[in-house]
Order: sequence, then C-alpha cells, then structure tokens
Amino acid sequence: MQREQLWLKIGTLPSFPLTSRVQSDTLLLPSLSRARAMAKNDLQGALDLLILKTLSQLGSMHGYGIVMHIRRVTDELLIVEEGSLYPALHRMEQNGWVRATWAITEYGRKAKWYALTRAGRDQLASREKNWAQVAKGVDAILRFA
Repeated sequence: MQREQLWLKIGTLPSFPLTSRVQSDTLLLPSLSRARAMAKNDLQGALDLLILKTLSQLGSMHGYGIVMHIRRVTDELLIVEEGSLYPALHRMEQNGWVRATWAITEYGRKAKWYALTRAGRDQLASREKNWAQVAKGVDAILRFA
C-alpha cells in the first residue's frame, strides 16, 4: 500500500459510468491525510469561487464590501470571516487572479480595493465548471434511492 493512497478491493461495481478514479473492480480512495487536504482545498476553492464571482458581478470592491455582498445575497447563510477572506484575497493576488490598489472608501477610510484580472476571469470559469460537477455529484448521491 502506498503512503498517499489506499486501494480498496470491492466486488462488482454497480452499473454507473466509471470515472478516472475507478478502474475495473478496484476503487481508489485517498488516505486520511490526503482527504483532509482535499477537504481544505475544496473549502478554499468554494471561498475563491464566491470572491471571484462577487468581483465579476460587481467590479472593484474592498474586502468588507465583498463580505457584505456574500452575506446579503445568501440571506446570511454564508458568512465569510476576516480570518478567511484576507488570506484568500492575498493568495489570489499572489496568483494574479486579482489586483489590489489602495483607495478611499465611501466613508472616507483608506482600504485595499480588489479587481478581477484576466487570469481571475479564467480561474472563475474553471471554478464554476468544477463546482457544477461537484454539485451534480452531490445531487446524484442525495437523490439515490
């Protein structure tokens, strides 16, 4: 058994399309540490998607405006904390997905304003496609009888 992966031998698979992660009668499952890393990446990916989509819809915004938009649109179902938002924005800035400039807010305070770049629009399209696949997979499991 490899350190990063756990191979689980199963009988026969039900009749549904095989993905690249399922080969014949062997199912590839991630190890626990890899599963935790994948979950963290999925959460980061969801947050990135929310931020990128907000900037795509509304244009240049400061962090507080992004948080309030997500909160308002989701009827407070999703509340992004500062401890998650600003590291995500910093990471996205380093990746070239957003560009940041200092400006004055509507209340006269100096704040960093974030705008989507071309690379950010490309990343948004990729994340939206990935999210649609994840949602489709979750929906299939939820509706399985």
